Amino acid sequence: MAEMVEVSKVEDGVRLLRWFLRRYPAMPQREFYKLCRGGQIRVNSGRARGQEILRTGDVVRVPPTLASYAQLPEKKTESGANFSLADLESLRQCIIHNDEDIVVFNKPAGLAVQGGTGIRKSVDKMAAALFPYDKVALVHRLDRETSGVLVVAKNQRSAQVLANEFQNKTAHKEYLALLNGDVRPPHGVIDNYMVKGQVFDSATRINNGTGQRPQRAITKYDVLSQAGGHLSWVLFSPQTGRTHQLRVHSAMCLNAPIVGDDLYGRNKKLDGALQSMLATNNLFLLAYRLTFRHPTTGKTMTLCATVPEFMKPVIKFLEFKLP
Repeated sequence: MAEMVEVSKVEDGVRLLRWFLRRYPAMPQREFYKLCRGGQIRVNSGRARGQEILRTGDVVRVPPTLASYAQLPEKKTESGANFSLADLESLRQCIIHNDEDIVVFNKPAGLAVQGGTGIRKSVDKMAAALFPYDKVALVHRLDRETSGVLVVAKNQRSAQVLANEFQNKTAHKEYLALLNGDVRPPHGVIDNYMVKGQVFDSATRINNGTGQRPQRAITKYDVLSQAGGHLSWVLFSPQTGRTHQLRVHSAMCLNAPIVGDDLYGRNKKLDGALQSMLATNNLFLLAYRLTFRHPTTGKTMTLCATVPEFMKPVIKFLEFKLP
């Protein structure tokens, strides 16, 4: 029996052929057009030619014969990546915006952005599998432990435009973090130099045991709320993009490590129910909001991530608000 599928919000603007190829990646295009000609594929009950632009709420008739083309075997790559159809579906559920040029994910904590040796699953490899007919490319990064907004280009031109935006700092990032400590003053700018998780007052101080020259690291911060002098709910706006910049600045400059960050600072234990809520083995750092210009339309876009499940009980318990 044919399946009637409603086009979701994240699929708005996608051509019918590409919509089918994303859902049925093993389907030959000749089979798709044959079904269109025979009236087996329809959009809103009307015959389809294949190049229709789908809109949110459109209803697509999917013939039962296509079910076998949806099955993807576990995908393995030279880098050792190994992920299943269920993994791909989980990532697809994380899409918060999707069009012909970009796809934006609310990346879950614990998922690597880029594949490599020993990394079983990563956004770049899985996104390429989700969109096999696009040329997927990363244009910025998030730490594996960090959750939140991650934009990925779907063609070479978009990748180049977006990469320039991030390199030239015209894209604006905002992070939310729960810090273990009483941050004072409540507003400020951290401006120093970093290399290999260390901070320095000057770039000229190169005898630091790393053999590398420190690079300038600038972070604006605002304390949104505090709890009992033990926890601070902070909005970060990094002006530079050094490795682990927010984690290092929190622990070494604000003397309040991000909750869950055992790499740069040991968190002080709290009593009672709050401690059990914090003991999730997750980093309480969220790439909350990203503002950038769309690579094709030039329109300014601001996309926000929803708070991950492990953060929600703490935020509710402490009555913290989102900015």
